[in-house]
Amino acid sequence: MTSRRLARNVALQSLYELDCTTHKLEEVLARLAANEDINEDVYDFVTRLVQGVHQHRRQIDSIIEQHAPAFPVQQMAAVDRIILQMALYEMLFSRDSPLKVIINEAVELAKRFGSDASPKLVNGVLGSVADIDSQGMPSP
Repeated sequence: MTSRRLARNVALQSLYELDCTTHKLEEVLARLAANEDINEDVYDFVTRLVQGVHQHRRQIDSIIEQHAPAFPVQQMAAVDRIILQMALYEMLFSRDSPLKVIINEAVELAKRFGSDASPKLVNGVLGSVADIDSQGMPSP
């Protein structure tokens, strides 16, 4: 598993923990830093993803609502919502990976951790955002 793929897996699990518990962001990241199985590059990328999603959550959720109006964000399965949040953060705010890589990685996470319908939802939402972005529309 590549370090970026591992980092996205760990970030998903960390964001899921934050979503489902009252744990603090700092606590979750401190525990990750102490994990000997996670090297510095993975930790740095996980930290950027987790903090970025946390910081831009409202904007990202608004984008999800625009591109998946049939799936209210607060009623969406937590795993699907978090995968979309991570990918949209990368697509719109980070931009250090190509769009196709971000979308592919998000779909793979959806296949691994989501329901049977998750990959299609993730691919559809991210694809529609990527289409708008590629037409030169302003990012948030």
